[in-house]
This record gives sequence, C-alpha cells and structure tokens, in this order.
Amino acid sequence: MIVAIILVFVLGYICIALEDFLKINKAAIALITGVLCWTLYIISSDKKDVVSRELIEHMGNLSQILFFLLGAMTIVELIDAHDGFEIITRRITTKTKRKLLWVVSLLSFFLSAVLDNLTTTIVMISLVRKLMKNRDDRLIFSGAIIISANAGGAWSPIGDVTTTMLWIGGRVTAVNIMLKLILPSLACLLVPVFILRVMLKGEVEPALQDIGKSEPETSNPTHRNIVFWSGLGVLLMVPVFKTLTGLPPFMGILLGLGLLWLIVEILHSEKDEADRNKYSVAYALRKIDASSILFFLGILLAISVLESTHQLAYVASWMDKNLRNQNLIVITIGLLSAIVDNVPLVAATMGMYDLQQYPTDHYIWEFLAYCTGTGGSILIIGSAAGVAAMGIEKIDFMWYLKKISWLALIGYFAGAVVYILQHQVF
Repeated sequence: MIVAIILVFVLGYICIALEDFLKINKAAIALITGVLCWTLYIISSDKKDVVSRELIEHMGNLSQILFFLLGAMTIVELIDAHDGFEIITRRITTKTKRKLLWVVSLLSFFLSAVLDNLTTTIVMISLVRKLMKNRDDRLIFSGAIIISANAGGAWSPIGDVTTTMLWIGGRVTAVNIMLKLILPSLACLLVPVFILRVMLKGEVEPALQDIGKSEPETSNPTHRNIVFWSGLGVLLMVPVFKTLTGLPPFMGILLGLGLLWLIVEILHSEKDEADRNKYSVAYALRKIDASSILFFLGILLAISVLESTHQLAYVASWMDKNLRNQNLIVITIGLLSAIVDNVPLVAATMGMYDLQQYPTDHYIWEFLAYCTGTGGSILIIGSAAGVAAMGIEKIDFMWYLKKISWLALIGYFAGAVVYILQHQVF
C-alpha cells in the first residue's frame, strides 16, 4: 500500500505540473491527491483510530499555516482597498526595470527577515502589481521576489518556519544564525538577480489604473495612511507576539487582523452600508484567492501522509548511511525541499540527529537552516512563498521551471559555496 500512496503522490504532482495542458485547476488535483493518499493509508491500516488521530494532529499543524495565509492575505487586501501601497509606490521613482529589480529584491530580502517569507511575498507581489502593467515583467519580478523572500527568511530565526523550528528546538541561537547565514543568503539572492538584471531592458509601464480600484485618487489620504501603517504594524507585531507569548504565529496574525478590522470599522462608521462595503473585511475575503489556500491544503495533506508512513524519515536515514558527507547530505535535503515540504524534512532531520551528537549552533544545523530555507525556491510549489505567488499572479508551474528554477538553483549553490568557504576560513 505504501507503493500505491507514493504512486498517487507522484501522479498528482505530475498533473499539477501539467495544469495548463490538462486544463484542470491545480487546487482540485492537490485536494484529490491529499485525500486519496490518506484514504489509502487508513484502508491499509489495522489501527484506523491511530490513523485518524495522526490526521487530526497533522490538520492542527496545517491549519496554522492556512490561517496565517488567510489572515495575511486579508490584511494585504484591506491595505490595497485603501490604496495603502501608494505610500510605497510614490517613493519608488525609478522606471528602469533593472534598477527597480534591485529595489524590489533587496526590499523583499530584508523585509522577509523581519516578517516572514510568506507575508513578504504577498505584500511585495501586491506592490509589483501596482507598479507595472506588463504581465511578463510582473512574472519575472515575482520569481525574483520568491528567491529574495526565501533567502531573506533563511538567515533570521523568525523569517522562515524551518529556521524557527531549529531555533525553538534549541539547535541554533538567534544571533549566531543571523551572523553565519547573512552572507550565504545574500549570495543566494545577488547571483540570480544579477543574471535577471542582464535579461531586463527598458522601462516599466505603470499600472495604477489597471490593478485594484479604478480611481485610486479618490481615496481618503488620512484613511490610507492609518490603514497602511496599522496594517504594517500588525504584520511586524506577529514575530514580537510569538516571542512574548509563545503562541504560534497564526494567533498573532489573527489578532492583527482583528485589530485592523476594528480600525477599518471605526474609520468608516459614519458611511452608509453601500459605501462602507468595499472597505470591509467581508469584501477583502471575497478578493483573496481561496483556491491557492485549498491547493496549499491538498499538497500539505499529501506530504503529511509521507511523513506519517515514515517515508521521509526513511529517505533521510538512507542518505545518512549512503552519502555520509555532511555537506552532501544537507545540500540533498535542501534540494528535496523543492519537491516536498521543508517542514517535515527538517523535523525528520532533527529526529535523526540529537543534541549530543550535534550540539547547539553546530555546522550541520546552520547549513540545514540555509539549505531548507532557500531550496524551496527551485520549484514554485517548494515553498509557501512560491505557492502564494502562484495563486496571486496565476504563475504556471512549467513557466517557473523554465524561466526561474535554474536561476534559483544557481543562487542556491552559490550560497552553499559561500557558507562552506566561510566556515573553513573562520
């Protein structure tokens, strides 16, 4: 039955990759794949109650990501409804594609370290949609944002879920991981962006009248400033809330959404219902791409079966026995994170090696944080940032594979080389 589960997963993955050819929405394929994998698992098991408990446990973990994604997308839509991104777009005066690429990429990189790669990707792609009309250019910029956000999240203990796992699990310390991974992460960003820069020419065509509301100049400047800075504030509050309370990030994002909801209600309390509707949370929820959230759910459900059936742990153990070289093992795990979710891969690796074998801030934990944090950029469904971008800009899997994957792969190895050399020198 394990063979059947793996076969269903592989076939589902292939169908997702061939979405444009099959003309079937990837979310439908992902949901079917995830449910079928769990169905096969429970049918083949003699302990159906144990399988049910495992599913419920996994859903508890998955719901954290889904609620976080839902909350972040809703906050971004509320800011967008009030034309909040104009505050940034008006300050980005360059029209040259090459200069704009550097501005967007570096902003994504450092913003991701403060927030997280998922929220940063949602915010930055929404920003790019305000800055340019040409969709081909937007897709290139979206690819750069995915690479930049994942690279920026890897070196911060709150920037990527895998680094956070290692931090909370006592494998790394906050200051040390930032010092050791900032240069490799920068290399992972700079090399692909430099290549993309060579490929871009000319100036961008503004799209303020093409994306969002048709008359952005009618928005109230005071409301725009209040909602933008409040929205940014609640997003920045999420890692602080997590650090202070110990509660998972999705609780912080839900608290932030509730606070911004309250602010918006107060700002528009004197308007009639028809005028207030387009600024409401209900309207923002209708605008977000729910299919991308369902796609994310289906993919993570399918991967969770591989974790429950110990296939991921088996792969990790096989690499430990056959590859032997630490660098090769960690680099391979990072490459695998482009195919399957990096969270169970990191969890499996943490289960393989204990702190007695590799103590806190050991080379392998730092390198693992970099590789699993940035390896997901190689395929668009390899990271939460990629999945979010895929939903917002309707990026085709094969387009990303042809245009961006090879750049992400070059950046991945560039950062890995920098980390290895840095370790040998210092």
